Amino acid sequence: MTSKKQNKEKQVNKEEQNVQPQETSVNNETIQTEKEEVHEETKSHKKSHPKKDAKDEAIEELNAKLAELTDKHLRLQAEFDNFRKRTIKEKAELIKSGGEAVLMNILPVIDDFERALNSLKEVPETDAGKQGTQLIYNKFNEFLKQNNVKEIEAVNQEFNVDLHEAITKIPAPSEELKGKVVAVVEKGYVLNDKVIRFAKVVIGE
Repeated sequence: MTSKKQNKEKQVNKEEQNVQPQETSVNNETIQTEKEEVHEETKSHKKSHPKKDAKDEAIEELNAKLAELTDKHLRLQAEFDNFRKRTIKEKAELIKSGGEAVLMNILPVIDDFERALNSLKEVPETDAGKQGTQLIYNKFNEFLKQNNVKEIEAVNQEFNVDLHEAITKIPAPSEELKGKVVAVVEKGYVLNDKVIRFAKVVIGE
């Protein structure tokens, strides 16, 4: 009986030994799989949330501030340049328009001197009154030339709506004068190529 019992115990021990290694093998595989999963998760987390070095972040921040300041500087420089150009243009226009008003007011005086000289045609050239009138007239003309005021050529010229203002039409003295200016009622003037007074003319037809 004792021998049978011992044999039975030996057989049970052998069965237990055969089972234990299998369980250990299964446990090892599970642990290894879990380790791999944890490792993959860690790698994935690192990829999706990369850590930036503090130095790199500081450099990026400084670059952003530099770009912002540069942009502001360029904008201010452009605005100042536009302001300077606009101011210069306005100043030039103000000076030009101011001078234009003065010169336009002188033109009727020139007209009066021309009428006076025309009425003195029969007076001798030695007459003091005629000489004085001629002298003042010449000074006014010289003043106009110095300020770039020029008389518009009209007589025997083709009628030009940009320079001439037609007062009336008369039969042309010759075929060549048809459509042309045959007489000037009032002289016209330009200032720096800008018409400040149109020439009032008579056209031949």
